[in-house]
This record gives sequence, structure tokens and C-alpha cells, in this order.
Amino acid sequence: MTSQTPDSSAARIRRLDVRDPDFFAQLDALLAFEAQTDEAVGRAVDEILRAVRTTGDAAVLDYTRRFDGLTVTHMAELELPKSALAEAFAALPAEQKDALVRAAERIETFHERQKLEGWVIEEADGTRLGQKVTPLDRVGLYVPGGRAAYPSSVLMNAIPAKVAGVGELIMTVPTPRGEKNPLVLAAAHLTGVDRVFTLGGAQAVAALAYGTQTIPQVDKIVGPGNAYVAEAKRRVFGVVGIDMVAGPSEVLILSDGSGDPAWVAMDLFAQAEHDELAQSILVSTQADFLDAVAEAIERLLPTMPRREVIAASLAHRGALIRVDDLEQAVAIANRIAPEHLELALEDPEPWADKIRHAGAIFLGHWSVEAIGDYCAGPNHVLPTMRSARFSSPLGVYDFQKRTSLVAVSRAGAQKLAPIAATLAQGEGLMAHARSAQMRILP
Repeated sequence: MTSQTPDSSAARIRRLDVRDPDFFAQLDALLAFEAQTDEAVGRAVDEILRAVRTTGDAAVLDYTRRFDGLTVTHMAELELPKSALAEAFAALPAEQKDALVRAAERIETFHERQKLEGWVIEEADGTRLGQKVTPLDRVGLYVPGGRAAYPSSVLMNAIPAKVAGVGELIMTVPTPRGEKNPLVLAAAHLTGVDRVFTLGGAQAVAALAYGTQTIPQVDKIVGPGNAYVAEAKRRVFGVVGIDMVAGPSEVLILSDGSGDPAWVAMDLFAQAEHDELAQSILVSTQADFLDAVAEAIERLLPTMPRREVIAASLAHRGALIRVDDLEQAVAIANRIAPEHLELALEDPEPWADKIRHAGAIFLGHWSVEAIGDYCAGPNHVLPTMRSARFSSPLGVYDFQKRTSLVAVSRAGAQKLAPIAATLAQGEGLMAHARSAQMRILP
């Protein structure tokens, strides 16, 4: 590809080959992402968390005036009535309203199948063991606001929470200079969000985590945000639960050369346009297909509104990788553990079975990741930064908790108490041992 500096008409994207002796070192360097918090961000977040925890509403109002440019004096001014949400939904153009409704229906249908149910087993002596499943009482949903607003985030977070049976869902969305996104408000109405506050940043996370005189403390905070929001979520974890601290968005495409190079180029763009840290990687068994995609990138990039961001993302963290066969491609995919994995293959099904680590797998040329982002049904909140090795997409189960049930019968205690006493004595916990032994009948 061209060695030209990334600009609005060209993008440099590195080419790697599995036959290179240092291929895996190059790949690991490409994947490396330091998620360390900027010290200035950390200090600012600490100050905000401390202020909100100490003074509550007063701090929230102060930061909202300072950061969002709003002249507010009472918390009541920051809470939107449900009528405002309903009005935003009613005022949507028919096409947007229909798209929002249809997407919500598909997302709800998918997530209905994820609900966990309690269970109990009974042993022969009458001992019963089981698991009780209950929804969280109250959840906070952070939604980015202003012009960079994402109604899809409302759908993907609020719907599984409501399917789980969460008692109260409180949404915070900043409205800088008073800018309200009608699609976000309409999505809140459609999904049944209970309360909406027009505040954002670390102060919103702090208010949800600690509670204020007006905003009740939640049990868990979900939803995306900027570096300040992400750091605030990281620091309040333990006081409340969080969904995850997400890194830059990622797509990995595996190709056998059977697809349209322009489609693949645009799929890479779709990820790269998020921001300059987003990662878009194509792995193919066909060198000439990689050449064709590189040509499509050069040809299509100047037509993209966010071409500067795309060019920077592809140059900094993108790659076109040649492999000998699909077995190698799958091995690389499992090493990367991507957020989004597109199997742009003529016959993707057998290869999907070999994938162990991915947030979401898109099978075939028609299963574009962009559809998954909005309306396919599965959740678009996915593990990033290789965390798909050990974590899963957001789902109904993230809004439910499990409680163990133990009902030991009289007869069961005669078998289990001696075992417990022996193990307790081995650990030097004599009160544990005596507690169990007292249940043994003479």
C-alpha cells in the first residue's frame, strides 16, 4: 500500500504474512493496547467522586453547570418527565419510529431466551439443594448524550434489564448546552426506562454509585462513556457492580477470497470510524484478495464523511494479514479473541465450530457486523481487548443474581456433619467443627 501519510484520500495499512519469521511478534505488537488511565483523568475523577459522595446534589449541579453549560439550580430541572419521553417518541418520523420498534422487538425476542430460572434437587434423605434467581432491584444506565448520542445503547442495555425483571431502571444522559437527542429519549420511552436525568460524566456515575438526595443508589451501572466515565466506573466497582470497562472497538474478518472486496473494505471502515483507536483486521488465505481490498480501501476512503478518523485508525491499528489456510486463520482468531468476528467465507459453519474466543461471530457474507450493532437481536455490548477469552456479551443474566439454597434434612446432617467437621479441623477452625458436630445425633 501507499506510504503516504494518512489524510482524507489515503490510508496506510500494514501488511503482515504468517510466513514472516517475526509474524507473531508483529501481531502481538499490533494487538497491544495500554488501557492505563491518564493521570490527569484519574485525578479529576477522584475529585468528582469525592465531591458527589460528600455533598450529593450540590456537587452534581455544580459539575453540570461547569461541564454541560446548563444554568440549573435544582435537581428537578435535570429530571425529564415521562411525558417528555413519550412526546419524543410520538414526534419521530415514521421511518425512524418503525426502525426503533422493530429493532426493540428483535432484541427483546432474543433476550427472552436468556432468562435464568431457579431450580431445586432433592436427595434420597430429604436434603434439598438449589438455586434461587432474582433480578437486581435498581440499575443505572449511562448513555452518551448531545450530538454523539446512541439510541442503540439504550435498546441493548435497557431491554435485557427489563426482561430480567429489574425493579427500577434509571438512565443518565448528558445534554450539553441543552442538546437533547430525540431518538435517545424515544428509545427510553419504548424500553420502559423508569427515570431519566440529564447529567453525564463521572458525576453521573458517582451519583448512581453513591446516591444523592435526589438520585437513589443503584446496584449496578451499565453503558458506555468517555475516558472519565470509564475510569469512574472502574473506581466505583465494588460499591456497585458494573458491566465492564470497555476498550476500543474491534473487528476481525476471516476471508477465503470468496467475497466482494468492496464489502470487506466497508466492513473495516465501519469499525474504524468509531475512533482512531478502533481496530480493523482482515485475515485471508488469498494474497490477491488482500490486494483487491487494499485497492477498494484507497478508492472508497475519500467518499467517507469520517475519512480522517478511518485513515488514522487503519494506519495505527489496522492490518491485512495473509495466511496459508483457514486453520491458520482460525488459530489467529482465537489468539486475538476479537470483539466482532466476521467469517466472510463461502461455507462458514464448520469454521465457526472451531472458534473458541470471540464476542460475537457473524457467519457468511450477508451477516454484516453493522446489522448486529443495531437490530439482529443479540447484544452489541461485547468484550474487548482480548477479554472474550473469559467474558461474554451483556445479557439478561447480567441483571440477575443467583442465591444458593441449602435445606439439610435430619438424616442428611448425619452424613454431612462428620465430613464438614473433619475438614474444619484440618483447617484449624474448631468452632466450625463443633458447630457441625452438634448436629450429629448420639
